[in-house]
Amino acid sequence: MNKNCLPFDITPEIFLRDYWQKKPLLIRNGLPEIIGQLLPDDILELAQTDEVVARLVKQHAEDHWELRKAPLSAQDFENLPEKWSVLVQNLEQWSPTLGGLWNKFSFIPQWQRDDIMVSFAPQGGSVGKHYDEYDVFLIQAYGHRRWQLGKWCDPTTEFKADQPIRIFDDMGDIIFDEVLAPGDVLYVPSRLSHYGVAQDDCLTVSFGLRYPNSADLFENIEQSLCHTDLDVSELAIPFRLAPPVQNTGELTADSVKELKQQFLQQLAQSTQFDHLFQHALATTVSRRRYELLATEDIADLDDVRETFEQGGKLLQDNNCKLVYTTSPLRLYANGEWLDELSPAEAEILKHLADGKAVDYAFLCQLADADNTVSLDVLFDSICNWLDDGWALLYE
Repeated sequence: MNKNCLPFDITPEIFLRDYWQKKPLLIRNGLPEIIGQLLPDDILELAQTDEVVARLVKQHAEDHWELRKAPLSAQDFENLPEKWSVLVQNLEQWSPTLGGLWNKFSFIPQWQRDDIMVSFAPQGGSVGKHYDEYDVFLIQAYGHRRWQLGKWCDPTTEFKADQPIRIFDDMGDIIFDEVLAPGDVLYVPSRLSHYGVAQDDCLTVSFGLRYPNSADLFENIEQSLCHTDLDVSELAIPFRLAPPVQNTGELTADSVKELKQQFLQQLAQSTQFDHLFQHALATTVSRRRYELLATEDIADLDDVRETFEQGGKLLQDNNCKLVYTTSPLRLYANGEWLDELSPAEAEILKHLADGKAVDYAFLCQLADADNTVSLDVLFDSICNWLDDGWALLYE
């Protein structure tokens, strides 16, 4: 079985070079593992569960759409129009098995992961013609959906006025028109317009991938500045400017432009700012969009030790985002810098972040190499990670 969802003749290198954010890719039967994991009734029930982020989209007529956001109840699903859809976000929170399918996209860094969304629609159901500001792999899990892809969009693309969802009419020339069956995968680049219509009762699972934006980075840079003793001595170099003759009270647009360029150039050459930016970026991209639910079970130290001794393996819970930097080595989990890890603990989490399993032999090897930590200490840390929802232990 293929380790990722790509066709055998398209390597990750080829995909990233020729397709990523450039053109769509249809992969027939690219993810057969998803078949049978979800049924329509599962999603309808989940959509009515407390703490679930869900939306109900109703299409009463061509230009009459209605949006209802969670919390949803059984009454919301009564007297529905012929065309409707329900969308549930953050599926990795509710299904570790489904979350494990993120590993099929391991050729994309996990810091770009947004979340897994599922949409259910009866025949004719849709959420209209639209585009997204993120890349997405659309996987058919149940039933069939027809997908049409059209023009490239940008922030100036106009949406229909007075509608509760972002939709438009004009998709330009249709460049793709196919029906997806269970197990099929369709990669849709960011800002490529698309339109999906259910051909029967169907479930489509979306694996979304998103880059950070400047607003998010500014927020974390500000927070980092408040909690970091930044040595600004290397930035204490006066700007140079040769302004033209001007009104004595005016700060001219040309002066602002020139000083902005010098300011950005100094930041670009500052090693102190490099470290600050790296920390702010790692904090930003490792943060989850949705809050973690509290785990129900508390890991028992003796049970964890016994499971490892009997061949158990530890894997990342893909409901958590684990990210690390190497210069210097820092581990981040769900937007937090883990600054009190031993070298052995850091190596375990780094292993998990790369999609690798940790077994008893690996733990023994780490304990032998690091005299400051014992197996019991590592087992205790693993118990904490299990409780925090960062890892899963499989027998």
